[in-house]
Order: sequence, then C-alpha cells, then structure tokens
Amino acid sequence: MNALKARYDHLLGKERPEIVEIVSWAAGNGDRSENGDYLYGRKRMREIDRELAHLSRRMKVLRVIDPADQIDRSKVFFGARVDLADEDDVRKCVTIVGDDEQDAGKGLIGWSSPMARALRGASVGDLRNVRLPSGTREWEVIAISYD
Repeated sequence: MNALKARYDHLLGKERPEIVEIVSWAAGNGDRSENGDYLYGRKRMREIDRELAHLSRRMKVLRVIDPADQIDRSKVFFGARVDLADEDDVRKCVTIVGDDEQDAGKGLIGWSSPMARALRGASVGDLRNVRLPSGTREWEVIAISYD
C-alpha cells in the first residue's frame, strides 16, 4: 500500500505538473503538429493519467492485512511462509503476498497465482497438485509460518 501511495503521490505531485508545464510552454510556440515537446508531452500526460487511474482503482480495493494477526496459523492463508517439497524431494520456500508485491525470484508469490490458489487452506502434510506452465506437479506442505 505504501509503495502504491508513494508512486501515486510522485506522479500526481511531481511528474505530471512538470509535463503540464512543458506542454503549456510548447503549445505557446506555435504549430503543435510538428512540435516534439508538445506531442511527447501530451503522450506522456496520457500515460501518467492512465497509471494514476490504475493506481487509484488498486488502492480503493486494497486491504492491508498483517500476517501477524492470523488466528489459525496451522493453515496456509495470506502472508504465510510455506516450505514445500515435490515428489523428487525438490524443496521450495514461498511466501504468499498481494499480487502487486509478487516477485518469484525472491519466493514471493501473488495471492491469485496458481501455486497460491492450490495452497490456500492447506495444513502441514497436505499434498496439493499445482498446474504450472511446465505441467502439473504435486507438492507436500512441509512447514507453515507467519512472520
């Protein structure tokens, strides 16, 4: 939530006013059809407005959830750190986060990803089939923790 709010504030308070100033200056220079500053500025303003609208929609529906407040720590819910092992004993550790925070390289998987959907509500020892682009794999939940 903080990252989305910071990006929104930066775009609205700093970047968009700078572009508006450039476009206003460029519009005063005459022929707008051949004015690169004007054309680029208008294009950039549309991009910023589109991103502001997207961020605004995301922040309206966003709920901040503290994993430490999770009552039932024996099951996988939002914010859970889950240790998994597949049938070949390949181990993996993932943390279920919001879709805006996901980063597979760091083991952060989005709430609506196939892996997270398969793991929701699982307990230690449960087997879950996960359909991935590489095929279906079965994972066993080894441990669950909430940091």
